Amino acid sequence: MMIQIYDTLVSLEVIEEYFACDLNACHGICCVEGDSGAPVEAGEIAELEAALPAVWDDLSPKAKQVIDKQGVVYLDQEGEYVTSIVKGEDCVFTCYDENDYCLCALEKACRKGKISFYKPVSCHLYPVRVARYQGFQAVNYHRWSVCQAARILGKKNQTRVYQFLKEPLIRRFGEEWYKQLCEVAQEYNHQSSINT
Repeated sequence: MMIQIYDTLVSLEVIEEYFACDLNACHGICCVEGDSGAPVEAGEIAELEAALPAVWDDLSPKAKQVIDKQGVVYLDQEGEYVTSIVKGEDCVFTCYDENDYCLCALEKACRKGKISFYKPVSCHLYPVRVARYQGFQAVNYHRWSVCQAARILGKKNQTRVYQFLKEPLIRRFGEEWYKQLCEVAQEYNHQSSINT
């Protein structure tokens, strides 16, 4: 089942499922696991390149070598741009804190006011993935085993996917779109609670 908001079709899982990242449990493994880098929109490539001086000292020597050799992105098997990765694992923009938690060097620099680019919108939106089709976009919830702790914490805190992702959803689709999503979600979840 999907809900339509403007030119998007939103999976019901986005409003039904619970989710809240739990860095203490997962240690940022989503930036390491996977078979390719994070999806990058064409307009974000220049932002990633411009951010390099601000994040360079936080990157690993191997990440720097990959960037020097192939750049900040590459084309994956589907012909889409994704962030470059180190030996099939870490995104080149990962860094580690004193607890060995994997963090995003871009987000870290942005939070410190060094750059204005937060990180690729696909990373900011996770666990939501957006697919483009002719005439519409599909907004889907992506279930991944490494995020089990986030589902547990989300349920404990009663935080739904769309609530946890308020900031990135507004960044991607705008305030009015998000307002409509909230209205639909509240009505749908209210009706679901009555019917159960």
